[in-house]
Amino acid sequence: MTSVKRLLIEQPMNVAIQTNTIRFLRWLSLTIAVLLLAGCASVGPDYVPLDATVSKEWHAPLNSGLTNEEVDPQALANWWNILNDKELSSLIERAVNGNPNIKEARSRIREARIRRGATRANLFPTLEATGSATWSRINKESGSGETNDLYAAGFDSGWELDLFGRVRRSVEAADADLDAAQENLHDVLVSLTAEVALNYIEARTYQKKLAVTKANLEIQHETYCLIQSKYQAGLDDELSVQQARSNLESTHSQIPTLRTGLEEAMNRIAVLLGEQPGALHKYLESDKPVPVVPLKVAVGVPADALRRRPDVRKAERDLAAQTARIGVATADLYPTFTLRGSIGIEALSLGNLIAAVSRTLNIGPRIAWPIFNAGSIRANIEIQTVLQEQTMIQYETAVLSALEEVENALVAYVEEQIRRESLEQAVDAAKQVLELAQYKYQTGLIDFITVLDAQRSLLDYEEKLIQSTGSITSNLVRLYKALGGGWSSLTPDKEYELQS
Repeated sequence: MTSVKRLLIEQPMNVAIQTNTIRFLRWLSLTIAVLLLAGCASVGPDYVPLDATVSKEWHAPLNSGLTNEEVDPQALANWWNILNDKELSSLIERAVNGNPNIKEARSRIREARIRRGATRANLFPTLEATGSATWSRINKESGSGETNDLYAAGFDSGWELDLFGRVRRSVEAADADLDAAQENLHDVLVSLTAEVALNYIEARTYQKKLAVTKANLEIQHETYCLIQSKYQAGLDDELSVQQARSNLESTHSQIPTLRTGLEEAMNRIAVLLGEQPGALHKYLESDKPVPVVPLKVAVGVPADALRRRPDVRKAERDLAAQTARIGVATADLYPTFTLRGSIGIEALSLGNLIAAVSRTLNIGPRIAWPIFNAGSIRANIEIQTVLQEQTMIQYETAVLSALEEVENALVAYVEEQIRRESLEQAVDAAKQVLELAQYKYQTGLIDFITVLDAQRSLLDYEEKLIQSTGSITSNLVRLYKALGGGWSSLTPDKEYELQS
């Protein structure tokens, strides 16, 4: 009799389980069919990569060793090696590893990568384990006064069917944001390597100016002593003594200014390396010449520079992300479909949780469709569209600014070399003028003021020649920066690694 009762109890239960299983399979088949349809729909505009229309050649004349030959990407990524200065290369390597802005840019990449992962997670179902225990007692005055226990455990799941591409557009925007973060790192690298080199060249220029000024100061001091001796011997007047003294002190007054400039340049380098000001003074205290530019420099064509410039690439990725956000906003106009289900067990006693009669199964779809929202969704679509227009303008501005920067760097590099050639001739002439003036003064043909003027002119031209030499190398650095040099495009999916 016991077996018969058990059969009568379990048979309806088995039938119920089979019925629920059939329903589950039906919903699963419906889900698969819906997903197949959903893969074809993503509302909003599809992003089309931009191709900026630019001139085939540079407007600036390519003289003084500049050529429109194709630039070697590997050489451009490590352009400082062309200057053949080991100390400069070492400083740039230290800056890449220690600069705070680089660390921040790398952190932003990690943030963007995590955000993309969080967004992609919305493409997949969610599963949550639940458990509860409830004890309740009914008041005797209003009920039986019994105490009831309820135990439950199970799994809840949900899956939003991305029928209209809201989640996929969000992932598309997150991918573009990650690309933009990587390009931002590249842009920081381009600026950092150039800034280290520019300040290094400035420091070497100041050292050279100091050396020349001190050398002239010694000569002027010897001249002053000579004139003073002649005055004491009655062979010259006091006017010549005071003129020599004035010229000597004027030259001496330039040294503190030059030392200040040198200190500031070295302190800036230290900060760029992520170190305290003053940390590099011993490293840079020995005088070294300004790095010499190569005889030949390849600059390529405008289109190559735009494809390589990180700021232009970042602006293009920002535009792609904003275009995808229009699709995200547009998807809010359409209904959302969610499949929800739960499998669990419920029982009035803890011991009955494992019994078959305690099992529960709930599954079914959920649909939500905004009917009235006072136009907020369409307003958001318009906002995202306007933001896309602004991002497009920012991209166009980045392109024009990049071309302007390269054109200006080309002109500056060529014209400064022409200027240096003239200054070299001026220095040679000033030296001859000083020799002639000293000879004529010693023979009594001219007064001492002519000698002083010749000394001042020589010192002025020598300083200008040193500054011009440094400016040429600095202009080459600015040219490489304008061309987008200082980062490697050979491994775009990896964080920058310095290649020496």
